[in-house]
Amino acid sequence: MTGARIEHGVGLSPGAFTAAGVGTLALAALAGWSDLLLVVRGHVVPGWVLSGVLVVLALVLWGTFYRAARRAEAARLPGARRAGWVPPLSALLIGVAAFGVAWKAVDDLGSDARYYVLRPTGPGGCTAVVRETSFLMIGNGEAYAVGRTGMAWGEAGSWVVDDGYRPVAGGTYELSWERDGGVLRVSGTTGNPVVSGGQADIDCGW
Repeated sequence: MTGARIEHGVGLSPGAFTAAGVGTLALAALAGWSDLLLVVRGHVVPGWVLSGVLVVLALVLWGTFYRAARRAEAARLPGARRAGWVPPLSALLIGVAAFGVAWKAVDDLGSDARYYVLRPTGPGGCTAVVRETSFLMIGNGEAYAVGRTGMAWGEAGSWVVDDGYRPVAGGTYELSWERDGGVLRVSGTTGNPVVSGGQADIDCGW
């Protein structure tokens, strides 16, 4: 009885499964190519990691649905031709998301990216998150404002430091909060000055 109900449900709702899969992949493609950050229990999840998880989730969803659908189809029409389980649009989205994941992952790994959740937090739990990288003789940093959702879709400010120096890792920064937001200021050292930037307004949009 249970198996029959599952097959009946699968037969009635292919559109729902397809819409869920396409929607998940569209979000994965967006996450893979954006500056999305997610903070979970004090740990930073880069957008490319979230994108990879969403791609896997979509594939598992489709795989489960189509295996059940093919079993039901085979039972009704033995020998009937079976369609492929990944629609063309979905395959395109998978390719876009996968390329974004690869691109961002290589960038993170190649520049030894490190993420920091700064303390204290501001009003309403607004949190400053920093990504610092170092490549050749240049150090780069980006600041993000993470609000109640735990997500940031874009950077709040950036800076470039000479000689690959990382101000947040080195402790040469100042984070101050007021009622309407915060200000993050970074500074270099005598031999490793800040070349550009150096201040970011942390505004979570209250």
